[in-house]
Amino acid sequence: MLNILIISDKAKDFYALFKSAGFALDTLDVSKHPASSESDYLAADQYDIAFLDLDTEKWQERLIHVRHRMPVIAFSRPDLKKAVEAMKLGSSDYLEMPLTSDILIEAVKRHKKRLLTHKHGFEENIGVSSSMQEVYGLIEKAAVSESNVLITGESGTGKELIARSIHRWSPRSEKSFMTINCSAIPDTLLESELFGFEKGAFTGAQYTKKGLLEQADGGTVFFDEIGDVTQLFQTKILRVLQEGEIMRIGGMHSIKVDLRIIAATNRDLKIACQRGAFRIDLFYRLNVINIHLPPLRDRMEDVPLLAKHFILEHSAKRKDILIKGITAEALDILMSHTYPGNVRELENIIERAISFANTSEILPADLPPSLRESPARPRNSTLLLKEGLAAFEKETITSALLESNGNISRAATSLGIYRQQLQRKIKQYRIMI
Repeated sequence: MLNILIISDKAKDFYALFKSAGFALDTLDVSKHPASSESDYLAADQYDIAFLDLDTEKWQERLIHVRHRMPVIAFSRPDLKKAVEAMKLGSSDYLEMPLTSDILIEAVKRHKKRLLTHKHGFEENIGVSSSMQEVYGLIEKAAVSESNVLITGESGTGKELIARSIHRWSPRSEKSFMTINCSAIPDTLLESELFGFEKGAFTGAQYTKKGLLEQADGGTVFFDEIGDVTQLFQTKILRVLQEGEIMRIGGMHSIKVDLRIIAATNRDLKIACQRGAFRIDLFYRLNVINIHLPPLRDRMEDVPLLAKHFILEHSAKRKDILIKGITAEALDILMSHTYPGNVRELENIIERAISFANTSEILPADLPPSLRESPARPRNSTLLLKEGLAAFEKETITSALLESNGNISRAATSLGIYRQQLQRKIKQYRIMI
């Protein structure tokens, strides 16, 4: 179920109509919330779609502000001029009043279909590369499953975005999405933070506190950086996964919790298990569905789309000029970078460039000096090197498959990669099994 925000000075009048159509929604009465305070208001919650009433004052300002956060469906009494202006300013759709439940449901269906079939990505995950298309397929499969998910990939590849997409399109979407940064919780606070405590359980426990896991009951829990946790943390989490229950500190009985677990790590947990740093039983509990995010350097065809996406997202931060795009010369520089910080680094580069730009397009001079001064990739030699590496990789994979008699799982283990990665390579090199 999508979460919908209604922005109107008569928001309460529309509440019953949207509610009857079966939507989870909130209202923003702009007569009580001036435009200057909307940023704080919208930051408080996550919404999927906004319905904006064009028969309100300063609707243009509100559309410009909200369009960067979520798709906006504008509506008003029949007014062609307003409709055209709203679409030019970035409205995703326009509806004429009077509104009915059927009209609302149909409009949301159109939007939802676009999200699921977007040729350039899945929600906020952008990319046309084959590896990312495979990721989008896994997101859809994981969303309709209750199985645990392990998202792997280097730092900055967007693992939390994947987790949020899975939750948003799952049957649990109306429930909470709880993010727990595993490396940020010290062992001394582990139990009280995750499981809560009863009043009087220890000195200073003057009230009963629900833990994070109990608060997330019925929803999704995202354990970020699960590979960095201590053995004690692993033991506590494993019990929750096995038993589906928790116990507060000082509690006398267990509390059942219904949780969908998604975990993410930038570490190779198989190697961590071999070294004894990560419990193998916990690994198999988490790694039911594996989604591996490739580093940006392995999907450089996605850089132009990502750059355009980040320009749209951050251009609103400039109030004196509208940044609409990037020149071919500046894009060439971006395409020559290796991005050790992955998508997060590219976003940082674009945001900085927007701050320095003096024209409607980002120029090479607007990019960080380190990028401009670094030598461009020698394209011919790079192509030769890539061809040589590809030939060697194909030969190595073929040998591993022969040794395993075509068993992809065993071959992936011997190669030290995930099964999903090997399947992608087999398809890429057209290796017959």
